[in-house]
Amino acid sequence: MADYQTMRRPMTGARTAEIDEGLRAHMNKVYGLMSVGMVLTGGVAWAVGTSPALLSIFRDPVTMSPNILGWIVMFAPLVMVFGLAGMINRMSAATANLVFYAFAAVMGLSISWIFAVFTGISIAQTFFVTAIAFAGLSLYGYTTKKDLSGWGTFLIMGVIGLIVAMIVNIFLQSPAIMFAVSVLGVLIFAALTAYDTQAIKNEYIEHAAHGDREWLEKSAIMGALRLYLDFINMFMFLLQFLGNRE
Repeated sequence: MADYQTMRRPMTGARTAEIDEGLRAHMNKVYGLMSVGMVLTGGVAWAVGTSPALLSIFRDPVTMSPNILGWIVMFAPLVMVFGLAGMINRMSAATANLVFYAFAAVMGLSISWIFAVFTGISIAQTFFVTAIAFAGLSLYGYTTKKDLSGWGTFLIMGVIGLIVAMIVNIFLQSPAIMFAVSVLGVLIFAALTAYDTQAIKNEYIEHAAHGDREWLEKSAIMGALRLYLDFINMFMFLLQFLGNRE
């Protein structure tokens, strides 16, 4: 029995090391895809937001109020994200990759107005603050031994509440509601960053033994989408506090 245990330990240790190495590669892919999506979003937003001719296609150049096409672009990312999870499961990994990048480009159109409303310096500063906060929260989610899975239901309910409040405030235009939504938005998406990071890590560990390359590819895309949304939303809510208007 002792000999058997001695023989098993190196195999177990090797398998653990293999999973750890695969996990690091998986998380690097998740962050890499997310980063490319962020660059694409930022590029599209800057190109449209700094061009009065392009921005006027979606918004009134004086009041910045969205026209019909602007409303469609504003809500397009929300509609897309609800359909992406089910769609990606039925796509090849290559197609899912392209759909994620298409989503990132549409998101860039949706938020392009910020370059006409806020100063470039304040946008850059807010992005820098968001990046630092995101890195710290994601690192916490990855390294903590605390089980964050219990946060899931509460956070999803919080996101739904935020969406409803933001839609209602489109008609009410209440500064108090906007302030409350921004505060809650920062807190909810900060918590989601840690929660999603741990969830992505745990999902990989649970499925690593199966060696399903197609699942791993698409799982990385879904993980990138989750963290991308956490970053973008945290950035947009922080911009309400840190952004200086033109």
